[in-house]
Amino acid sequence: MDRRDDLFVISRSASDTGSVAGAIAATLAAGDTIVLGGDLGAGKTTFTKALGAALGVDEPITSPTFTLAQQYLSGRLPVHHLDVYRLASIDEALDLALPELYESGGVVIIEWGETIAPALPREWLDVRFDFGDGDDDRTIRIRLVGPSWQQRREVLQDLLTNHLQSETNPPC
Repeated sequence: MDRRDDLFVISRSASDTGSVAGAIAATLAAGDTIVLGGDLGAGKTTFTKALGAALGVDEPITSPTFTLAQQYLSGRLPVHHLDVYRLASIDEALDLALPELYESGGVVIIEWGETIAPALPREWLDVRFDFGDGDDDRTIRIRLVGPSWQQRREVLQDLLTNHLQSETNPPC
């Protein structure tokens, strides 16, 4: 997919990042996978907490850095939250039962998922957080991978526009 097809959103605060997560949550269906990327502290867990809240998860969402995987069943869709930063191989990712999670009827959120790209499903939403100029500023790049995400592109773009100032071309 061409980078020009990516959606870009400028987030000025954790609240803005939460709005982006809420817009994405409104488009989610059973079986969806979201891959989160970005430096440490860029907003991956903040995004996941807001996404879970938008899905109706009523328990605290915490980073699975040390547990590798967390599961939340109280929302509209089950949420499986993984952090694969410390994994050394694709085999370790498969030991987390990824194929079963993809077919669980829930949403799979994978922090640092680009490190296990061969183990990803055929379709996913790639969300990358890059630091901006201010302490709380982030550029959030959203790449829609696969036909089902491409079919939701217009709806997602409209939802993002309603929440924040968004761009459809990469920032200069």
